[in-house]
Amino acid sequence: MKTIIKYELVINEALRSALNYNTPDEQINEFIRFFGRHIGSDRIYVFEDCKERHGTDNTYEWCAQGVIPEIDRLQNVDMDVIKWWYDTFSKGESIIITDIEDIKEEHRASYDMLKAQNVRNVVVCPLRYKDEISGFFGVDNPPKSDYRGLTTFLDMIGTLLISFLKLRNSFIKSNKEAKLSSYSSLSKIYASMYLIDVQTKRYHIIKMTDQIAEYLGKDFKMGEYEIRDDFCGHIKNIAEKMCTESQLQESLEFVDISTLEERLLGENSITHEFTDKISGWNRSRFIPVDYDEDGKLLHVLFCIECIEEEKKRENRLIYLAQTDLMTGLCNRGSGEKKITEFLKEKTGGLLCLIDCDKFKSINDNYGHSVGDKVIIAIAEKLQKTCRDSDVVLRLGGDEFAMFIPGMLEQRVAEKFFERFFENIRQIDIIEMQGKNIEISLGACFYDGYEEVSFDQLYRKADRAMYQSKKQKGCSAVIYGEEM
Repeated sequence: MKTIIKYELVINEALRSALNYNTPDEQINEFIRFFGRHIGSDRIYVFEDCKERHGTDNTYEWCAQGVIPEIDRLQNVDMDVIKWWYDTFSKGESIIITDIEDIKEEHRASYDMLKAQNVRNVVVCPLRYKDEISGFFGVDNPPKSDYRGLTTFLDMIGTLLISFLKLRNSFIKSNKEAKLSSYSSLSKIYASMYLIDVQTKRYHIIKMTDQIAEYLGKDFKMGEYEIRDDFCGHIKNIAEKMCTESQLQESLEFVDISTLEERLLGENSITHEFTDKISGWNRSRFIPVDYDEDGKLLHVLFCIECIEEEKKRENRLIYLAQTDLMTGLCNRGSGEKKITEFLKEKTGGLLCLIDCDKFKSINDNYGHSVGDKVIIAIAEKLQKTCRDSDVVLRLGGDEFAMFIPGMLEQRVAEKFFERFFENIRQIDIIEMQGKNIEISLGACFYDGYEEVSFDQLYRKADRAMYQSKKQKGCSAVIYGEEM
C-alpha cells in the first residue's frame, strides 16, 4: 500500500509538471522525462502501432545524459520482430527481461535489436485503448530492483499516457468537436472541467460531477456540446453551495473572469485550493487554451479535482517529518523550530532540559525494550504536565526539552517542577519491580526583552542541568548568573 501511495504521489507531481506545458507533445515529453529521472533508467520511450503497415514507431523518447537517442532509426519497426511481446501483452502480462542474454537463443531478432541499442535489461508495458493494444511504453536499463513493482508503476503511467496520446490526436484536428473530445480525455484527471470563452463568458461543460449537478437542482440538464451563457453566474452559484463560509470570498475572487488574463500573464496555469462542505479538499485550476489575433486571452479550461486523499498523505508526511515516532512528541528539528519562532516574537518563557538519571543502567539491567518503555512513559508524563500551547520535544535518547511560554516566575516554575516530578513518581514499569525513575532537570528563563537564540538558552539550561545531576532523586535547577 505504501508503494502504491508513493507511485500516486510521483504520478501527481508528473501530471502537474506536464500541465505546465501548452501542447500535448510538450506535455508527453515532460511526462516521460519526469519518470525517466525518477526511475533512474537510460531511456524511456513510447511506441505507437500502425496495423495497416504492420509496423510500430518510436514516437517519444527520453534519454539520460550520455545515452545515444534511438528514436530516428526506430521507425516502422516490423511487428514480427517483437511478435512474442504482443503475445505476452495479449495474456495481460508485461515484458520483463532482467538480462537480454536470456533471450538470445529463443528470440534472436529481438536480442540483436536490443543489443544494438546497448540494452542490458528492459521492462515494457502495453498501451491499451478500448481493450485493444495500440503500442507499448518501455524502460531501458532500469536499476536492478523490484521489476514487478516497476511494471505496476508503468501500467499506471500507461493509462495516463493513453489519455495524453488521445489528447494529442484530437489536438491535431482543428475542428471544434475534436478539441472538445480531447479535453474530455484530459478531464479524466479531474472531477469537473469547463471550456470558457473569456471574452463572451459563454462556456461548455466538458465534465461535471453528479454532486455539482445535485447542487444545481433537478432542472439542470447537460446536453452534449451545448454552449451556455454566463459562466460567472454559474460558477458563483456552485461556489456558494460548495465552499465553506470562511473560504467563499477567496474562492469567488479566484473564479473572477474579469481579472483572469492579468493573473495568467506569464503562467501556464493558476490554482486555488478550497474545502468542499461534503468531499473535503479540492483544487481548482485555470489553464489558458488560446489567444485572439490581438494577443488577448480567448479560451481557458477551468478544472476542479478532489485532493482530499492527497492532503491526507501530505499531512501524514508532514507529521512523520516533524514527529518523534517512538513518543509522538516533536522531534528535535520541529521542536527547536517552534521554540525559535517564540524567541523571534520575543515571547518570554521557561526552557527546560530533562534527562533520565542512570538510563544506561536501566538498559543494561532490564534490556532495551524496558528502556523504550521508560522513554515513552516520561514522554506521556511530560504531555500530561504541559499545556497544548507548550512545546515538548525529544532531543534524542533519554533527553527531552520543553518551552513553557509565559512562565517567568521562579515560584510558579517550582510548582510546575513538583507537579511534573509527582507525575514521574507515578510511573510503574513492571519489569523494574518497583524501582523508581529519577529525573534531572535544568531550566533557564527568557524574559522576552533581548534577542536570544535557542542555542544560547540551551547552553544556560544545560549548565543548570549539570548542577541538577549532582543531586539525588528527581531534582531541578534554574540557571543563575553564578553559573
